[in-house]
Amino acid sequence: MAIFVLSDLHLSTDLSKNKSMEVFGDRWQDYMQKIKRNWNSVIEPGDTVIVPGDISWATRLEESQSDLEFLNSLNGTKLLGKGNHDFWWSTASKMYKFFEEKGFDTLRILYNNAYVVEDRIVCGTRGWFPDESKQVTVGEVDYEKIVNREVGRLKLSLDAAKKLREEERETNGHILPIEVFLHFPPVWYDFCMTEMLEVLKQYGIERVYFGHIHGAYSVPRSFEHENITFILTSSDFLSFYPLKI
Repeated sequence: MAIFVLSDLHLSTDLSKNKSMEVFGDRWQDYMQKIKRNWNSVIEPGDTVIVPGDISWATRLEESQSDLEFLNSLNGTKLLGKGNHDFWWSTASKMYKFFEEKGFDTLRILYNNAYVVEDRIVCGTRGWFPDESKQVTVGEVDYEKIVNREVGRLKLSLDAAKKLREEERETNGHILPIEVFLHFPPVWYDFCMTEMLEVLKQYGIERVYFGHIHGAYSVPRSFEHENITFILTSSDFLSFYPLKI
């Protein structure tokens, strides 16, 4: 069994929503067919795939059904994180009830929590770009409030991960690494969300996977900043192939 990651699927299986990504360049042409073909070519049913946000263009949970049905039909167990376009996202209880009602038995939520997966512990949340020049928002936005909330969610995820690591150490004698999966990158060129970076350093995190970035096809897949390795996992950047980790 193996672990993979692929973010920013931007699914739009219900064509009536007219939210396809194909208008954003040649790489996005027939992208949902590429996702299905490439995904099932590398992922086995026993594998786990982490999807750090921007999963569906749906705006309500009920509208996400066809997209989540598509995702559920792909091989492997999927751990779903929230992105800035996931307006369909609801409370964990409502989402799990919806998954159960629709028979989506391969979908799990990765948000304010953590899981032991193979030889590591994975956790994560959405994150944020606190720089107003890097956001497109509607109306008045309290950036400080959002930053504090996202930092708090990251801490919740990391505390859950630390608890699992301690349980694993006591039960099996293993000290597993903790890896973080975010939608927004905490660091990107001259941008740095210092509040979130400080939390990552405080908890001793060495690897962070992120999405959100599109069209930057010539950048390195990973880079280091203050002894943390950051890995870009946007689907178009990876040519719609899940990245094995």
